[in-house]
Amino acid sequence: MIKIVCVGKVKDKNLRTLIDDYVSRISRYHRLEIIEVKDESIGTDEKAVLSVEADRLLDKIRDDEYVILLDLHGSSIDSLSLADKLDKLFVRNPRITFVIGGSLGLDDRLRNRANESLKLSDLTFLHQMTRLILLEQIYRCFKILNHETYHK
Repeated sequence: MIKIVCVGKVKDKNLRTLIDDYVSRISRYHRLEIIEVKDESIGTDEKAVLSVEADRLLDKIRDDEYVILLDLHGSSIDSLSLADKLDKLFVRNPRITFVIGGSLGLDDRLRNRANESLKLSDLTFLHQMTRLILLEQIYRCFKILNHETYHK
């Protein structure tokens, strides 16, 4: 199973439609679950916000899950390599969890829990758009692994 644990709800209707489309596409290949945790109101103490959001995210991650943190400081990877990585991970880890933090970033406890960290780009995206981009890449991985045509 693939699980995506993320901070906040997607409020934009158009973005939600695109996300739902990729969830539907992926479900033809693999079980997928998206868990949204409440985002904390941004106050003057950003460290406290990160800590509360980390608590909420960590509460949704089981001990037996392989955790891939999406992080601006993570390793870069291309789509073919990500497909190969997922294929190999599924052999040893039936539960792969991707974590997307909130708009302020990530608490160090999440970095410590993660088995690895990946960055989708050197560019910075809204965390809600990161969800869509991740889903598109997961879908692309399944198309690659099944030797199916998908636009480049």
